[in-house]
Amino acid sequence: MSKKQKITIAVMALVALLLAALILKPRGGDAHGDDGHGHGADNRGIGSAGRHAGVAADGAADGVAGRASGEGKAQAGAAHADGALDAVLLNEAQIAAAGITLAKAGPADISTILTLPGEIRFNEDRTAHVVPKLAGVVIAVHAELGETVKRGQLLAVLASSALSEQRSELLSAQRRLALASTTLERERKLWQDKISAEQDYLQAKQAMNEAEIAVQNAKQKLSVLGAGAAAGAKLNQLELRAPFDGVVMEKHLALGEAIKEDANVFTISDLSTVLADFAVPPQDLNRVRVGETVIVRASAFDAQASGKITYVGALLGEQTRTANARVALSNPERAWRPGLFVNVDVQSGLSAAAVTVAAGAVQTVDGQPAIFVRNAKGFVVQPVTLGRSDGKLTEILQGVPAGATYASANSFVLKAELGKGSAEHAH
Repeated sequence: MSKKQKITIAVMALVALLLAALILKPRGGDAHGDDGHGHGADNRGIGSAGRHAGVAADGAADGVAGRASGEGKAQAGAAHADGALDAVLLNEAQIAAAGITLAKAGPADISTILTLPGEIRFNEDRTAHVVPKLAGVVIAVHAELGETVKRGQLLAVLASSALSEQRSELLSAQRRLALASTTLERERKLWQDKISAEQDYLQAKQAMNEAEIAVQNAKQKLSVLGAGAAAGAKLNQLELRAPFDGVVMEKHLALGEAIKEDANVFTISDLSTVLADFAVPPQDLNRVRVGETVIVRASAFDAQASGKITYVGALLGEQTRTANARVALSNPERAWRPGLFVNVDVQSGLSAAAVTVAAGAVQTVDGQPAIFVRNAKGFVVQPVTLGRSDGKLTEILQGVPAGATYASANSFVLKAELGKGSAEHAH
């Protein structure tokens, strides 16, 4: 074998070895790599599982903690609800600043009140209808509806021919009187000087007396008409004046209007005093007496006044079957307007009650009456069952024992605080 052939065989063998090595190396590496990667994957899987397990554990812990926190908050909310809805916590300084006063529930005598419906009306003794008494034409109007007028104040002026005749009659009578007076004086001197007969003097005296009577008659006629003597352009002018201090409640005339002698042209009423008329059923007539002091309360707004019963009717109405009674009320501020509906409280006796509280202490909480009772925690809402009330004291039938300390004045402050606590809890 030649050297060249030997070199060729050696090269081929080397190439074969190299190829075999290349073929075998990837397989071993891949298997090893696969094992390595497999182990790596397993390791990564284990690591991922560990991490997921850790997260799950953390989540479970967070859930438990969340539930615990929620339960704590729920308990805190319940405690808040108990504290806010059942009691109002105020210290002594806050109680004093709010003006809340304390009192003890106990026995007392409560007035038995009979409440009857009524209505405010004009005081008939201080209400006047201004009537001209003579026909005429309106030439001036000086008062308006609702205006406050003084006694003697000019309301309107009418031109009346009948008044002109009356005043003319007065003027004629006055002239005749003046002439009769002069004639009488002359006849007296002549008779005293024995120049004329006594009969002439007596006739002159008689004429003088008749002239005086005529003047007085004419003046009386004008006085009845509410007019006096006048002359010139005012001879026919009839002046309508206010009969007393009051308010123009009605007005039925206008400038240039022809007015009859019996027309009601103005209604003047003195509203400083009014009357409260109320109906009394037959069974209660023995409880309503003249001279008794009663309380009159407005039904449309918060106002009340005391007055005395001035009249109780002796007859029953045919339609209402009730007796009419009347209370006189002072009305300096004119708050009691005629036509206003009122309730009249008549006290008909006293009766004992085992447990009573101040009427202003009762508040409405959750649709039912309640009072705020003081205890060690603060003021607790105590629902109660109410009995009689006379506006000052209220009977408690159930809910509060005698001797309990409660908020007697300004309890509405506690109700407001209670509402705030409820709103915050709901939010």
